[in-house]
Amino acid sequence: MNASEPVPSVEAQLRAAPPHALVATAGRLLAQRFGAREVTLLLADYGLTVLQPVTHLPHTGDPVSAHDGPAGTAFTTQKPVVEVIADPPTELVHLPITVRGDRLGVLCVRVPGTSIDPGTVLRLGDFATALAHEVATAGRDTDLYLQARRTRRLTLAAEMQWELLPGRGCARDEYVIGAHLEPAYAIGGDNFDWSTGADHLTLTMTDGMGQGIDASLLTALAVGALRNARRAGIGLADQACLADQAVYSQYGGKSYASTLLLHFDLATGRVHAVDAGSPQLYRLRGTMIERVELEAQLPLGMFEETLYEEQTFHVEAGDRLVAISTGVHGTRSATGEVFGESVLRQILGATRQTPPHETARAVVAGLLEHVGSEGLLADAAVVCVDWNGRPAATT
Repeated sequence: MNASEPVPSVEAQLRAAPPHALVATAGRLLAQRFGAREVTLLLADYGLTVLQPVTHLPHTGDPVSAHDGPAGTAFTTQKPVVEVIADPPTELVHLPITVRGDRLGVLCVRVPGTSIDPGTVLRLGDFATALAHEVATAGRDTDLYLQARRTRRLTLAAEMQWELLPGRGCARDEYVIGAHLEPAYAIGGDNFDWSTGADHLTLTMTDGMGQGIDASLLTALAVGALRNARRAGIGLADQACLADQAVYSQYGGKSYASTLLLHFDLATGRVHAVDAGSPQLYRLRGTMIERVELEAQLPLGMFEETLYEEQTFHVEAGDRLVAISTGVHGTRSATGEVFGESVLRQILGATRQTPPHETARAVVAGLLEHVGSEGLLADAAVVCVDWNGRPAATT
């Protein structure tokens, strides 16, 4: 490069790297700028149990916990963790890899010395954010990062469902979303989806009946129809009507999908809702936990040309909403006990101060404990939304 030419930014150099070479490129750039001696990219597996190093496939390095230890702490808290290493005297900085609230993993950077300053940690965090965006984009062109997230093979139905999902989290000033699915490696019909705009958020939870490929195909049709209607600028009730027609025309009422549709006004907290089936919604306000009672309407595709009506309720700053699929509230243990509302309320109360991602995971963990060693026989989806609202305009 000519000495008079400006040095490309970190973001530009990461963008220019081949998709499969992001880790190597990141290592080179971090060595140049921070004297980094070792760089490791850890990605969260589909079950959010471990963080796996991105190395030469088909094998990855040894995984570490996604919840304990320095890397796990950085992942769960979404804050940098600095680990002091005595021999040789270095510091290992663990940095969250996150894209707009969707947690992907952790970047571990070993730097010389044992007195790294806050400004350096901040700059390393900016680098990690830039890398996160490139990892998310690279997933369109290479299987490397998707393969590195797997502790075992996904079922075909699960592969289809994960491709359909928008992510596992989303964050804006007005709200933070965290979501979780189980069984992560064999999910079939449960799905969540969202879309944000300048003044609104649309969120849906869909549960296609059946199991495996049949459920996955049904859910893909329902979600595709809902997205198609939403992107045409159609109102919430009519989105449900058009998706209902699409599912009925394909299955003739023999299969259907339960769906909860929510449309938030970011300025006012007014929520339009359509309850088309069995997902349930809870609201936490202060120390109070209440079920949001919505009029139960018919699932999508059960009958021809079903008409749907919207209802409204409000959320206030500090509220938390938790949506759960039938696989959560309708699951029984080996002894026949239903995962009841009292247990759910205990978990929601105990996790009130934890981030939405961890609350969603905790609900599923409680469900797995309830079921026992048999494992889940039905899909389970949980979506947690922390509502911050938008400050009122000042005059």
